[in-house]
Amino acid sequence: MYRIVEKKLLAANIYLMEIEAPRVASHCEPGQFVIVRIDEKGERVPLTICDYNREAGTVSIVFQAVGSSTKLMAEYEKGEFFADFAGPLGRPSELIEKPIDELKNMKILFVAGGVGTAPVYPQVKWMKEHGVDVDCIIGARNKDLIMYEEEMKKVAANTYVATDDGSYGFKGNVNDKIKDLIGNEGRTYDLVVAIGPLIMMKFVCILTKELSLPTVVSMNPVMVDGTGMCGACRLTVGNEIKFACVDGPEFDGHLINFDEAMKRQQQYKTKEGRQELRKKEGSTHHGGCGVCSDEKECNQ
Repeated sequence: MYRIVEKKLLAANIYLMEIEAPRVASHCEPGQFVIVRIDEKGERVPLTICDYNREAGTVSIVFQAVGSSTKLMAEYEKGEFFADFAGPLGRPSELIEKPIDELKNMKILFVAGGVGTAPVYPQVKWMKEHGVDVDCIIGARNKDLIMYEEEMKKVAANTYVATDDGSYGFKGNVNDKIKDLIGNEGRTYDLVVAIGPLIMMKFVCILTKELSLPTVVSMNPVMVDGTGMCGACRLTVGNEIKFACVDGPEFDGHLINFDEAMKRQQQYKTKEGRQELRKKEGSTHHGGCGVCSDEKECNQ
């Protein structure tokens, strides 16, 4: 059992929970995720790690209460317990594997959209702890949906806030702010790391490709099972089939077929759609079992 030691409402239907999970906290790195299950009959919910405290043995997660499982999660209070909190899963950010001297010579821009601010924060925090200065854009539709601004300001060299409706900070979306930084302020960057909704990451990648600016994205939004067994997060990356949960969640954004990923995500939501995908994709439907040729062999 995993105790909830802190709970906060960050924005409308967006919650932060700090979970007592010493073994996970001792091994996790920026970019990885956990799978949460509220009880023995609960759905497996993959959530990117927002922060961790190795000394306290805690891991922080942020989630939006939109589906039945996350709405139930939101009803849990400080002092209550989750049945399962498995992790860390996925591959850590490739940036933390680079030599520190190399990172210090890079100009990196992190772009966070909505709930995507949560997985951006631990990466920017790690950079700060290792003496690497990076910039960060936090974007949302309006002021009420901006979160982690003060925390981000403490770890980023420069933090910019953009709202679509102009209710706070820069008026415009994150792409508008990227153009403003590069075109009007003369900023130059060697790498962009963008994390947020699929549609946001798609348009960031379209822009950065035009600018010849390498871009990394996190495909956590398409994950369901988190182990490669359900086939939900199957992606086309360049000319290869990848699975966000076992091969990622981070990939070269310029190689991802976002239109296919978004269409597939919608199709996967229905039973008929999942059956059609299993039939169409055959043995490449799953990233783990590889036995999709016979539906009876796999109930995922």
